[in-house]
Amino acid sequence: MLKFTCCDTVNQFSSADQAQVLRGITRGFEKECLRVDSQGKLALTPHPRALGSKLTHPCITTDYSEALLEFITPPVQDPELPLEQVRDIHRYTVRHLGNETLWAGSMPCILAQDKDIPLADYGSSNAAKFKYVYREGLGLRYGRQMQTIAGVHYNWSLPQAFWEALDAAGCCGRTQSMQDFQSTRYFGLIRNFLRYSWLIPYLFGASPAICKSFLQGRSTDLPELFPGTLYGPYATSLRMSDLGYQNRAQDKLQVSFNSLAEYTSALEAAIRTPDPYYQELGVKDGEHWKQLSANLLQTESEFYAGIRPKRIGKLGERPALALQRYGVEYLEVRLFDLNPMVDIAITPDQARFADAFLLMCLFRDSPPITAREQAENDENKQRVVNRGRQPDLQLLVHNREQPFRALAHELFDDMAPFAAMLDSAWATNRYGSAMQALRKRIDHPESTPSAQVLAACRDQGGYFPTLMQWSQQHKQDLLAQPLDAATLQRFEASARDSLREQQALEAQPQGNFDDFVARYFA
Repeated sequence: MLKFTCCDTVNQFSSADQAQVLRGITRGFEKECLRVDSQGKLALTPHPRALGSKLTHPCITTDYSEALLEFITPPVQDPELPLEQVRDIHRYTVRHLGNETLWAGSMPCILAQDKDIPLADYGSSNAAKFKYVYREGLGLRYGRQMQTIAGVHYNWSLPQAFWEALDAAGCCGRTQSMQDFQSTRYFGLIRNFLRYSWLIPYLFGASPAICKSFLQGRSTDLPELFPGTLYGPYATSLRMSDLGYQNRAQDKLQVSFNSLAEYTSALEAAIRTPDPYYQELGVKDGEHWKQLSANLLQTESEFYAGIRPKRIGKLGERPALALQRYGVEYLEVRLFDLNPMVDIAITPDQARFADAFLLMCLFRDSPPITAREQAENDENKQRVVNRGRQPDLQLLVHNREQPFRALAHELFDDMAPFAAMLDSAWATNRYGSAMQALRKRIDHPESTPSAQVLAACRDQGGYFPTLMQWSQQHKQDLLAQPLDAATLQRFEASARDSLREQQALEAQPQGNFDDFVARYFA
């Protein structure tokens, strides 16, 4: 068991009265999923109008492609509510898809040619054009195909009452403003997340196989399971491997999470530092914008990381500036695969695990991450996503090989008191039960989602037939689930309101788009 900072405070929050402050944890999901046609091919149809405006709807939008839906739940304190909200969004959405359905897995299958994958179109306003050009730039830089990969993000923040209680305990020796104190502790949490987040793809990874068509001719060492299906025999999350949603071009950025100042400074430099290759591609072709800039990053959102500190800024305020000015507001955990065996792709134990895991990361000692350790962290993640279920898997700890299973059990030992705190706060046993069930996956890798998906692919004759069957079955199951009149009316009203809001925005004077972009980066 490793050392925790503020150990007395950990014990303090173990009491039933003090644990109540954890009821104020705010959480929510962002879930991406592709629309596909009846043949399982990427849908080339526009975003259904009945779902509202992609630009202004509060919970139904698109990510990169017109076909890549994104469902967003509002931040809430009730730990059970976000999944209910995700389910309601699904039940409403599938009723407006016609003969299309939602692809069940993170990794797509039958895609159009890269150039034919439709970008999300948000309308004619300058804000909409900005989003479109940003996506065009992503496609130019990395290929549109990579942007069709889907995942689940978990947004999480601690309540102000928690920070006040932590400060009042006195053992952390706060010498900063409360805003800086919170940001410092959040960044300590992030560093520990980077150290131990290999556990997430092991427990929840569900993309051990891919369609060969996804590679579009690229070479790979993956063996063939069936014609058209490639797989990793011990893989957990090919989505998080070099084949998936990764960007090796960003390795040279060297973004540090050792402090908020270093993090935001690196992002600021990246959006202002020209890249020779992007310069060669060009920013504009006549009046046509090809990308927002020729710099290392078009915007801060282009920086890919397994976890990101976030702050909602004022209208038009760039993310890095908002973080600098107001500090960290919440964290975005980005490592969860879609679980293709589940109709909404998310299971209750994911949030319960994340709550306990993030609290452990917050309280555990978190020294700065050196370049050597960052390389070690990256190597550990790659080992787990590519061969996490390998019986003799070893991970690196201070340059020494250590057995994966022993390290995973140690983390569960350290998470146990935080699961108990959360159970105490909510007068339940759900957190402890979830952690006990998940812990069994360490010694029984056949019980992990990745092993179950792979077994189904073997039984069904490949990745495509398996995922297609699940996708169609999930749609039928969701259609069979009743949507009460009040919920239906609320979604219909949100769709109408969002369309009116977009129309009102487009009716305003837009000005010159070049000036709009320049103001954003000013």
